[in-house]
Amino acid sequence: MFQVRIHGRGGQGVVTAAEMLSIAAFEEGRHAQAFPSFGSERTGAPVVAFCRIADKEIRLREPIMEPDALIIQDPTLLHQVDVFAGLKRDGYVLINTGKTLEELGVGEFLKDWNPARVCTVPATEIAIKCVGRPVPNVPLLGGFAAISQLLKLESVIKAINDKFSGKVAEGNVAAATEAYKTTLRAMKEVAAHA
Repeated sequence: MFQVRIHGRGGQGVVTAAEMLSIAAFEEGRHAQAFPSFGSERTGAPVVAFCRIADKEIRLREPIMEPDALIIQDPTLLHQVDVFAGLKRDGYVLINTGKTLEELGVGEFLKDWNPARVCTVPATEIAIKCVGRPVPNVPLLGGFAAISQLLKLESVIKAINDKFSGKVAEGNVAAATEAYKTTLRAMKEVAAHA
C-alpha cells in the first residue's frame, strides 16, 4: 500500500487533490481511499488530506501517520506544522514553490534524502498561468505523477476531466501537464548532477 499525505491551507483544494488522486488510481484499476482531516474549516487554516493506493482492498480508516509521500501545497507550513512527521526514510517530497530547498530552510533537514525523491515545482504560478487562479492542487498531482511514477499522467488527466468540465478542465489539464514536464526536467537535472 502506498500512502500519501497532502498538507495545505483551506481554499487550496487539498481535499479535492486527495479525491482526484484516488480517482486517478481507480482509472488504473487499483483500490484507493481519500479522506480529509480538518481543524477549523476556514480559508487559510492548515488542512491535511490523505490518500491510500493499493492493489487490493483497503481496510484501514485512520489518518496516515507514516506516509510514503508528502505533497506540500503551501510552503509557509514548513515552519508552522511538522509536515515531515512520520515520513518514511525513502519517501517522496513534493513542495509547491519556485525556491530551492535551502531558500525554504529545509535543505539541511533533507540533505541526506535521496535527491531523486525530493522536488519543488512552482504549482501556484502554473495554476495562475493555466487556470487563472492560485490553486496549486492539480498541478501538484501532475508533479506527483512525475516524481513517484506511481500513476500515469493520463490517469491524472482522466481524473481532472471526471471532476471538471469545459475551460476549467482544459486549464487544469494544461496545468497538470506543465507541472509533470517541469518535475521531470528537475529530476533529470538532479540525476545529471548525481
